[in-house]
Amino acid sequence: MADARLPSGWTLQQIRDASGDREAVALDPERPVRWVSVDGAVAMPRPEIVLGFHGLCLVKPADDEDWYMGSLYDDGSIDCWVAYGDLHEALRGL
Repeated sequence: MADARLPSGWTLQQIRDASGDREAVALDPERPVRWVSVDGAVAMPRPEIVLGFHGLCLVKPADDEDWYMGSLYDDGSIDCWVAYGDLHEALRGL
């Protein structure tokens, strides 16, 4: 099982402050992630970083600079539906 990671240059407290979620956590990135659109769902590249915000999460795939917002399910899987160009923008979109 991989260790949960934080984005470079960010502390957990900074993430909590920017998101407004005092219980935000870094999650183990070893989990299935899908991109869901009106055309269906497709598997996304392996996550490098996953941040949890209650039922929502932000995913940074390996080899991709964008952040993806999605729903975090009880089985640990994630369905993403929107992408952001940077983490601060994504945190404000929660």
